[in-house]
Amino acid sequence: MILVYVIRKGINMSVIRDRVGVAPIEEKLTQHRLRWFGHVQRRPPEAPVRNGILELVDNVKRGRGRPKLTWDESVKRDLKDWNISKEIALDRSAWRLAIKVPEP
Repeated sequence: MILVYVIRKGINMSVIRDRVGVAPIEEKLTQHRLRWFGHVQRRPPEAPVRNGILELVDNVKRGRGRPKLTWDESVKRDLKDWNISKEIALDRSAWRLAIKVPEP
């Protein structure tokens, strides 16, 4: 319904998001990625997700072109962009406040 209104009237999607009160999708995706990172950081060091058992195998031949962005690289970029230290992830309540995306 919103999409039809945007197409017919030529209104920018950011205006619609402001009216409806929804945060941009990029920020929500970053928030979910960082929330999962917090879960992983709070796991014990011997957990499979922490000690690298779930990582990709290195001897697999990759395709041509630029290497794909890994999850670790995207989390590091998100932490840098949002000016958050990864040590905060150990304190769940502080972490939730740090990664919260305010709804407009």
